[in-house]
Amino acid sequence: MIVKTLPPSSRPIQEDSRNGKNRRGDELDVIDVVPEDGTSSLVVRSPRLLAAQKVRTTAQPETLYDPVGIAAHYQNKKVQVLRRIFAVLRPVLSFVFGLWSDSKRGIVVKNDRRRATQLRVLLTQLGPAYIKIGQALSTRPDLVPPVYLEELTKLQDQLPPFPNEIAYQFIKEELGAPPEEVYAELSAQPIAAASLGQVYKGKLKTGEEVAIKVQRPDLREGITIDLYILRNLAAWVQKKVKRVRSDLVGILDELGDRIFEEMDYIHEGENAERFFELYGHIKDVYVPKIYWEYTNRRVLTMEWINGTKLTQTEEISAQGIDARYLIEVGVQCSLRQLLEHGFFHADPHPGNLLATTDGKLAYLDFGMMSEIKPPQRYGLIEAIVHVVNRDFEGLAKDYVKLDFLSPETDLTPIIPAFARVFADAQGASVAELNIKSITDELSALMYEYPFRVPPYYALIIRSLVTLEGIAIYIDPNFKVLSEAYPYVSKRLLTDPAPQLRASLQDLLFKDGRFRWNRLENLLKNARNSQDYDFDLVLNQGIEFLSSERGAFIRDKLVDESVNGLDALGKNVLHNFTSLLRERVGLTAVNKTPAATVEQQQTLEHIKHILGILRETRGFDPVQLASQIAQLLVNSDVQRLGQQIANRFTQKAVARLIRQLLAS
Repeated sequence: MIVKTLPPSSRPIQEDSRNGKNRRGDELDVIDVVPEDGTSSLVVRSPRLLAAQKVRTTAQPETLYDPVGIAAHYQNKKVQVLRRIFAVLRPVLSFVFGLWSDSKRGIVVKNDRRRATQLRVLLTQLGPAYIKIGQALSTRPDLVPPVYLEELTKLQDQLPPFPNEIAYQFIKEELGAPPEEVYAELSAQPIAAASLGQVYKGKLKTGEEVAIKVQRPDLREGITIDLYILRNLAAWVQKKVKRVRSDLVGILDELGDRIFEEMDYIHEGENAERFFELYGHIKDVYVPKIYWEYTNRRVLTMEWINGTKLTQTEEISAQGIDARYLIEVGVQCSLRQLLEHGFFHADPHPGNLLATTDGKLAYLDFGMMSEIKPPQRYGLIEAIVHVVNRDFEGLAKDYVKLDFLSPETDLTPIIPAFARVFADAQGASVAELNIKSITDELSALMYEYPFRVPPYYALIIRSLVTLEGIAIYIDPNFKVLSEAYPYVSKRLLTDPAPQLRASLQDLLFKDGRFRWNRLENLLKNARNSQDYDFDLVLNQGIEFLSSERGAFIRDKLVDESVNGLDALGKNVLHNFTSLLRERVGLTAVNKTPAATVEQQQTLEHIKHILGILRETRGFDPVQLASQIAQLLVNSDVQRLGQQIANRFTQKAVARLIRQLLAS
């Protein structure tokens, strides 16, 4: 019989008797068991048991990362652990000695293809944990010489495959039938082999082309012993080296969680569906479909994607596709992953990002995903705003919110240190000042001051640095903050979260003065964001200004609007009296002074902003006229109008009284 695993979206919603709320498959999973006679029946099981209790009677190992259980397992296997340590150290030290020896003999190591190949083979032999290190390095042309880069790129999907017989046996065990009964076609050999599995190209009996990923044998044992050794090493360093304040063990555990999740293909399929729900609507982003009836813990069947790796720029250009544009799409998608929903792809290496034949960016491999909680998401946005605005005091406070610094830390010496690191960040190209170089400088800073690295940070940096490495490969002049700021600007203008409203206030005001140029830059940047909505900005802006939270900005904007109206009135009166005196000859009429320089500047800023709004996508004068008509009957808008009119009247009356007293 064939076991059909239903996707989360197809699972029934149970009623939670404890709180009366609906939940979707949080505690129960449903699988559809189809016997050979074609009849089907639903079987309800716990998701944890789903991994351990399949239709076959053979028990499966636990799919969750359990550092305590792993430690207990290896506690009495010291010989096996020591054997693994020596198995890693011996070839690594031999390779390092070989490099040193070559350099002494005058060989240019960075151009030596023999050594580059040796490094790739070494990492392959050491196993999945070290292969992933090589994959990360394969995206860093700023760190790795071209010859080594070319070899390490092969670690993405050109690893030695394991025998077909084992793969076919896994398919039979996981799906309940041999491959020839499940699939209409299956490639004779795997078309790609990566660190955790290998991929075959196939076709379903219904005609769809699919990619079938089958997990490597004995994977868990090899990874757990490496994680056990590295975790103990991290604990020792954390205990003995006082300068290390970061939670190294927590960082290793975070990585362990992700790797173990990556070894569960049911979990990967759920990740793919969630990724599609959150980001599949983004222009030119494509997420392949998961075929749940042919998916289980060690076998994943998904839609086949015809595409080209982003780093194969010549092949992409030959298809008439702009690789740089697809990187921009990837950056925009990453911004939404990290700053909007918090669910992000932690392994976006070139093997997992393809340019499709119709010019879209396809994401593959959803095994290594992670999440950022809302406080960290808002903290990251605030940090970007403070970097762009050179507000390093605000940036230091952001690092407290992000849990890099404890609340009692004295920020006085850290603020100028931040100024040195971030002073040239805005507008710098990736090659000159990129995330990696900023991270390196921050690492030196963290050694000098009482910083600690929270566990969630490691995978964020891995994700960003990997994506940035692809950007460098395609375009060395790709500007990181320049690409990110339109999205951040849009969020500042439209997100009602109190944290971002506070950031907006900090951005627009300094020493109680309104900074019109900042508002102009914000509007210019925001209109470059793909999903910028002019109507949304207008409606949410009015709602915010009329609320209690917007009182400070509202009062200042009213003052500035009155100054603008006052300047306009003064200029009109000045021009009129000048006309009467100089052209008509009525010299008895006193020439009214024009607007002051400050008032004139305010008027110019208002004109610029109106010009920006006119040039913004979605601006329609006819539609705007109907919107204004609707807004005029809005009580909040009327209240704002009354404030401006009252303030303007008071100012005019005060000026009239001053003129009468002066005469």
